[in-house]
Amino acid sequence: MAPRGRGCGEAAGDGACVPGAGGGGGCGLVCRRQQARGRGAAMDRFVWASGLLELEETLVIQQRGVRVYDGEEKVRFDSGILLLSTHRLIWRDQKNHECCIAIPLSQIVFIEEQAAGIGKSAKIVVHLHPASSNKEPGPFQSSKYSYIKLSFKEHGQIEFYRRLSEEITHRRWENVPAAQTIQVNRSSQAGRIRAVGIVGIERKLEEKRKETDKNISEAFEDLSKLMEKAKEMVELSKSIANKIKEKQGDITEDETIRFKSYLLSMGIVNPVTRETYGSGTHYHMQLAKQLAGILQTPLEERGGIMSLTEVYCLVNRARGLELLSPEDLVNACKMLESLKLPLRLRIFDSGVMVIELQSHNEEEMVASALETVSEKGSLTADEFAKLVGMSVLLAKERLLLAEKMGHLCRDDSVEGLRFYPNLFMTQS
Repeated sequence: MAPRGRGCGEAAGDGACVPGAGGGGGCGLVCRRQQARGRGAAMDRFVWASGLLELEETLVIQQRGVRVYDGEEKVRFDSGILLLSTHRLIWRDQKNHECCIAIPLSQIVFIEEQAAGIGKSAKIVVHLHPASSNKEPGPFQSSKYSYIKLSFKEHGQIEFYRRLSEEITHRRWENVPAAQTIQVNRSSQAGRIRAVGIVGIERKLEEKRKETDKNISEAFEDLSKLMEKAKEMVELSKSIANKIKEKQGDITEDETIRFKSYLLSMGIVNPVTRETYGSGTHYHMQLAKQLAGILQTPLEERGGIMSLTEVYCLVNRARGLELLSPEDLVNACKMLESLKLPLRLRIFDSGVMVIELQSHNEEEMVASALETVSEKGSLTADEFAKLVGMSVLLAKERLLLAEKMGHLCRDDSVEGLRFYPNLFMTQS
């Protein structure tokens, strides 16, 4: 089966790729340059690096937990951080940051994906040109393979493959920076050097301006499409609202609940997953932003607060098959407040975790609880939950909070826990 990869993009000639002879598996491409030199090498393309970005080099994406294979063989570069820049692939050891190797993107012929299997992580296979004769020192002098494998033990390979494919297509490393132009022409006159440098800078600024204009044009095209869809959705919502008004007497509460459940069952179109965003902080940040988007409306309908158990069920129901673990949910919720999102995680003294709106007013909730208990004389958590329409767990926490603030007192007996207005506060 032919691989789903990138071509080398090289002009026809000694380095051009042509269909290979024979049948069977493999990539189906044979490079004439490799045919001339025999079996190429892979790990000998890497050179030692400092890990710092060079002038005019920009970081594109990075991913932790990546292992490097020399063809099919494991090497000592076991677990590290893989960085993709506009010019190079850089691998740095997670424990020993001084151990860092790099390979120019210009050495890449094409790339392909290798799916994960039982006990095996997903990989990106990178096919390489032969090493140049004037290459800088690296970790290996020779190898029997013409490709390397990048094994993603902590996921994130889908996004990394996409970004690497884009860099290979755009070939941004070919844009010669102005500083290099000055260095090359240093033997010329001083005035000439300065002129070449200014021309290089102006050319760079012009390229950036064109790229910006292109991005703006594409953004407005997407915005126009979005506005067209928005008009359709507005018309649909109006028609539904009109039907509800026409049949207001005929629609029961059960039918309204069923209608809301249909909307909820539509789910999240593009859920945040580890395969897309990798693992660690970046994944939890994106997950927190998505949670804020889908939970704000349900929270407003439930008085501005929900237990984390309710949130877990609601979110996983909306995500469909892309289920979320409790640990990832907690880690994402811990980032809600630091990202200045409209929600926050709160932990009560009893250890109960809840998600509440930033606008949630605690004093108003306690005052409302005191008013309800005063009207009834005394209430248990079950009775209070039925009156205000919330879960027993949250109802009990609200009553305990009012007790902590001195507005209520308790009677803990064999009949259960019952709360009364604190007459010491009101009648003194």
